Amino acid sequence: LRDGEQQTGIILNKDDKIRIAEALAEAGVHRIEAGMPVVSPSDNEAIKEIVKRNLGPQIFSFARCMKEDVQRAIDTGVKGVVMEIPSSQHMVELAYRWPMEKAIETSIEATKFAHDNGLEVVFFPIDFSRAELTWVLDMITRVAKEGHMDALALVDTFGVVSPHAMQYFVRAVKSRIDKRLEAHFHQDFGMGVANTIMALAEGVEVMHTTVLGIGERAGNTPMEETVMALKTLYGVDIGIDTTKLTPLAR
Repeated sequence: LRDGEQQTGIILNKDDKIRIAEALAEAGVHRIEAGMPVVSPSDNEAIKEIVKRNLGPQIFSFARCMKEDVQRAIDTGVKGVVMEIPSSQHMVELAYRWPMEKAIETSIEATKFAHDNGLEVVFFPIDFSRAELTWVLDMITRVAKEGHMDALALVDTFGVVSPHAMQYFVRAVKSRIDKRLEAHFHQDFGMGVANTIMALAEGVEVMHTTVLGIGERAGNTPMEETVMALKTLYGVDIGIDTTKLTPLAR
């Protein structure tokens, strides 16, 4: 309900979001990223209402690594927050135009603030897969040590990783980071499902997906394809009611 909505032409109002959240819950989805409170009053209200309905799944929201964003998440009543920061040097310098030290210090301050206010923190380094690996793992380690991090998302923002590289990527991160890992991949070149399955096989515990793979650019990893591939190719049932996938997709 957050990254999926970033697809061109998709605008979900409050009622749309609540209806889809209910359908996700009926299908047995474990966690719903309900939106980004700072984006709009409508998004903020939708998240609050989804939390209030106590549908069953954990409800998370999305935030930049800024205390004001985190406070908005706290005010919605969500259980956790996915916190983004650009992690490749070219993106920090060219897109955000921040000094690198500012990005790191902001992350430390905001993640600690989220934790101190009872939120579960998933650290989400944008463009992780294109960053210089030793440098970015040093940065993440520092944020985890001086700030707070319950989980780390492996983020392939621009869909550049192949399944052959994914194994190396996960193992390199696991050698340095002893936290729950989450897979957030995009569907460029049709690699999202394959990369997610490779990541899970290497010990990643959470997969970020969207219904029908909607999302920015080529889209996100499609939930139904990944769920069915795990179930039929690997014999892994993650508890999703597959009879609900078609009405959910519709």
